[in-house]
Amino acid sequence: MRNMKREAALIVVLIAGLGVSASLSRWLDAHRTDQANQFAESQLYLSGPAARRLTLAFNGLAADWYWMHSLQYVGRKIVNYQDNHNNQFVLSDLASLDLPLLSGLLDVATTLDPQFIPVYEYGAVILPEVNPDQAIALLNKGIAANPSSWRLHQHLGYIYWQRREYAKASEIYAAGAQLPGAPAWMTAMSARLKADAGSRDAAREMYQRLAETSDDNTVKEMVAAHLMRLDSLDDREVITRALDEFRMRFGRCPASWRELAPLFRGARSRIDPANATPVDPSGVPYRLTNDGCSVDLGEGSKVAG
Repeated sequence: MRNMKREAALIVVLIAGLGVSASLSRWLDAHRTDQANQFAESQLYLSGPAARRLTLAFNGLAADWYWMHSLQYVGRKIVNYQDNHNNQFVLSDLASLDLPLLSGLLDVATTLDPQFIPVYEYGAVILPEVNPDQAIALLNKGIAANPSSWRLHQHLGYIYWQRREYAKASEIYAAGAQLPGAPAWMTAMSARLKADAGSRDAAREMYQRLAETSDDNTVKEMVAAHLMRLDSLDDREVITRALDEFRMRFGRCPASWRELAPLFRGARSRIDPANATPVDPSGVPYRLTNDGCSVDLGEGSKVAG
C-alpha cells in the first residue's frame, strides 16, 4: 500500500511538472510581440527572477528550455545571415549577427540553474563579440555561484585579454590557478600575459588552451577559425618579406608566383606544387595585389580577414 502511494505521488509530481512546462511554454508564446517571428527582438520572454518564481520546483527543466532556445536563436541568426550572404559565415565574425536577446536568454537560464556551467562557457565565447560587458557580467555571476570552477576564470581572463586589458587578465588567471584541479599552465599563462600578452604566440596558446578545455563544438570551431587567421598572418608576413626581397633584387614586383618561388625555399609555407602558389590555411590560394607588390587572401577563403 505504501509503495502504491509513493508511485501515485510520483505520477502526480510528473504530471504537475509537465503541466508547468506546458503552461510556461504557452505563457512565453502568448507574450511574444511578433507571432510570425519566434524570436522577436523587442523584449525578452521573462526575467530570470520571474521565470524562477513561475517554474517553482522545475527550475532545471526551465533552464534547459532557455538554454535550447538560446542555441536555436543563434542558429537561426546564422542561417539567416548565410541566406543573405551566399551561404558564407565565419564564426570568428559573430559581431555581424544581430543578437539582442542572447544575453537575456543566458541570464535567465543561469538564474534558473546557477550551476549550469555550459551556459556560462557558451556566453563567454559568443557574447564578447556582441557585448563584452554583458559577457563579463555573466561570467562574474557564474564565478560567484561556482567559486571552485577554474574554467570560468579561464574564460573571464580570455575576455579581458581580448579587450587588451592584459594586467587584469593575468590577475584572473592567477586567481583561477589557485583553485582545486587547476592545471599548472594557468600559472604559466598568468606570467605570459604579463610578459608578452600582445604577441601572436601568446594568442595562439590562448586559443589552444581554450580548445583543450572545452567540449563545446562551437568553441572548437571558433578557436579553429582564430588559429587559421593567426597562421595566415604568419604566412603573409613571410610572403611580404619575400616580395620586399624580390623588389630589392630586381627593382620591380613579381609578375607571378613562379618568379617568387625560389624565395620560399626553406620557409614554412604551404605551396601548391602545380602552380607554385602559396595557399592559406583553408586551402585557398593567396593572390598578388597592387601590381604584384602585395599579398591578400584569395576569393572564397575561409580565413577571417
